[in-house]
Amino acid sequence: MDDVMTQLEELQEAWLPMVMQYGSQVLLAIVTLLIGWWLIGRLVGGVHVLMEKRNIDRTLHGFIGALVGIGLKVILLVSVAGMVGVETTSFIALIGAAGLAIGLALQGSLANFAGGMLILIVRPIRAGEYIEAQGVGGTVDSIQIFNTVLKTPDNKTIIIPNGALSNGNIINYSRQPTRRVDLNIGIDYGDDVKKARELLLELANADERVFKDPEAVVWLVSLGDNSVNLSLRMWAKTDDYWGVFWGLQELVKERFDQEGITIPFPQRTVHMVAQASQ
Repeated sequence: MDDVMTQLEELQEAWLPMVMQYGSQVLLAIVTLLIGWWLIGRLVGGVHVLMEKRNIDRTLHGFIGALVGIGLKVILLVSVAGMVGVETTSFIALIGAAGLAIGLALQGSLANFAGGMLILIVRPIRAGEYIEAQGVGGTVDSIQIFNTVLKTPDNKTIIIPNGALSNGNIINYSRQPTRRVDLNIGIDYGDDVKKARELLLELANADERVFKDPEAVVWLVSLGDNSVNLSLRMWAKTDDYWGVFWGLQELVKERFDQEGITIPFPQRTVHMVAQASQ
């Protein structure tokens, strides 16, 4: 019994100082990790507020916030590892090796990351602009680290990888302050082209949203199978584009009906030839 007590006392004398030392280090490291993680969250929130006050483009908010958060968290983890006695040089080397392995495994994701950086530098698109790219169209909601989020007019969400977006064609409908509105109307071959042109110009000039300079014009663009095709071309503010397009289209139909000008539809005339009885 005395031998057992002696061994316990020896173990206590040998391990107690070590437990006290490393236990306090581990406890301090855990407290540092928790407080640091909380402070990073507050700091990232402060970065968002600062960007709002400085009127920085909203597309940058999520991207910069994510980069700041990830960078600070990596620094925090390295610092905590050093507090518990881990050699930071070895730890950093391990992170580098892991980063290389992850990079090779996630080449597509890295391409998307690089594409996101390129989009933010070149700025072909911004939040709130309507674009077409990769066969889809919508309003840019946000540019994130790996992808760009679009919202369609019927409230669908489209997610496009930044790599494909940065390397493909982008049609930006909102970047320019003005747009040309083309309204293509077909009339019957028997109708008066001059009268139809005058009516179209009258309707265009009566709309306050349509610019007077450059003035609206009407061109005869083609002689189709079933109609004489006219194109009313006018300029308006980009924000007024769809209002002018849909509004004038309805007014043209009503006015042409009043003036007896026909908007034809595809049709075929069949001539029946009676055969003489034999």
